[in-house]
Amino acid sequence: MKKVSISSWAIPQPMDELCKGAKKLGFDGISLGGFPPFGANSKLVDTPEKLEAYKKCFTDNNLLVADYAIDVWAYNALTQTAEWRAAFSEALAFAKKFAMTSIIRLDTCAPPKLPEGKSYADVKAFYVKNFKEMAKEAAGYGFELVWEFEPGFIINEASNIVEVVKGVNEPNFSLLLDTCHAYNCSLGLNAIEPEPLKGGIMEFIEKVAGHIGFVHVIDGDGRLNASNTSEHVPFGEGKVNFDEVIPALMKTGGYRGDWWAIDLCEWPDAWGVTEKCKKFVDEFNKKFC
Repeated sequence: MKKVSISSWAIPQPMDELCKGAKKLGFDGISLGGFPPFGANSKLVDTPEKLEAYKKCFTDNNLLVADYAIDVWAYNALTQTAEWRAAFSEALAFAKKFAMTSIIRLDTCAPPKLPEGKSYADVKAFYVKNFKEMAKEAAGYGFELVWEFEPGFIINEASNIVEVVKGVNEPNFSLLLDTCHAYNCSLGLNAIEPEPLKGGIMEFIEKVAGHIGFVHVIDGDGRLNASNTSEHVPFGEGKVNFDEVIPALMKTGGYRGDWWAIDLCEWPDAWGVTEKCKKFVDEFNKKFC
């Protein structure tokens, strides 16, 4: 079976508390964010003593770090490229020092609208160039780089996602497929070039097959939240059919990763539904893995 993690950015608890709670619920690891107030980055964990204490939260509870979502959201990649790239480099250096995961998550860090004077072809070429360079930089540290597409950021249509990931064409670069985001992207939400898919998320998985490097699992109901991105909802409260999606991710999509990462991003009282979500994932993990 695959290991199961919970997203730290969804649960506003100090890391020692979260790790203790996750251990009690039987999690194998944490999907770690670099975001304040309790995330890990070079500003929040800025001394060797703090770093060792932070790592001890995991080792004391026999937990792994499944993936690390770097915090570079302060910058619009398309208009503040130098700052975005510098923040990325800083995050990589910290992650290497942290040394508890090999998977780094990033996104396009720009809203889903074209900047003045740029075509969509220009934007896609921009990301192919930068993602390629960033993947090579990450490879120098021994990291896999996974791009999480979503309705809240530019390039969220299946065909354009595939065009970019193929254009990057680096062995350590792939997609992070969040089941809620994939469901909403298959509806064409927030798309510059709307591409609603008749086959929904199942067709979406077919289109990105062979490029899936990591998976976040959570339900979705086709709504966007106040941040203009997917409303992640607990399992059973949305419209994703996991009895279809989980086998499709592995057989059709070719997902060979070790993890199912539960992402309750922006759900009110995420910790209150975490145990229920863990049991749901355990069930399909036993059934299909």
